[in-house]
Amino acid sequence: MSRAVLSLGSNLGDRFGHLRSVVDDLAGVLVAVSPVYETAPWGGVAQGDFLNAVVIVDDPDTGAWGWLRRGQRLEQAAGRVRTVHWGPRTLDVDVVTVDGVVSDDPELLLPHPGTPQRATVLVPWLDIEPAAVLPGHGPVRELLDTLPAGDVGTMRRRDELSLTPAR
Repeated sequence: MSRAVLSLGSNLGDRFGHLRSVVDDLAGVLVAVSPVYETAPWGGVAQGDFLNAVVIVDDPDTGAWGWLRRGQRLEQAAGRVRTVHWGPRTLDVDVVTVDGVVSDDPELLLPHPGTPQRATVLVPWLDIEPAAVLPGHGPVRELLDTLPAGDVGTMRRRDELSLTPAR
């Protein structure tokens, strides 16, 4: 079993379309898809707001490195160019955690090191997995409760932008 939590973000071009492309690509392995949130940029670089979401996927044939490579392929397909650290991007797909996997490889740090400080990941993750636990850090609800109120307060849930696949 290779269950993973992936964080999605986009603030360039067709932001919703970029997120939708990920959900469409992962349709066969999706376990859950969060609501979409519009969020202020993180990291200090002046840029437009992001659309963010979280998905839970499960595929016995895909390991941690496979999730990373798939995310990178989706980023490339969306025209992602890496020029400025924490800068604007068409699509960002981060592997947040993969069940049972801890990695200190610089290319694939697991769990993702920024997760405990990012409401943009924690809030949508809790929407789809209320009892979520970030390995090595504890319950996601408790992590979220330690963040400054402004981090969560600036997030706007965009219910009109549903990524949930039609059944």
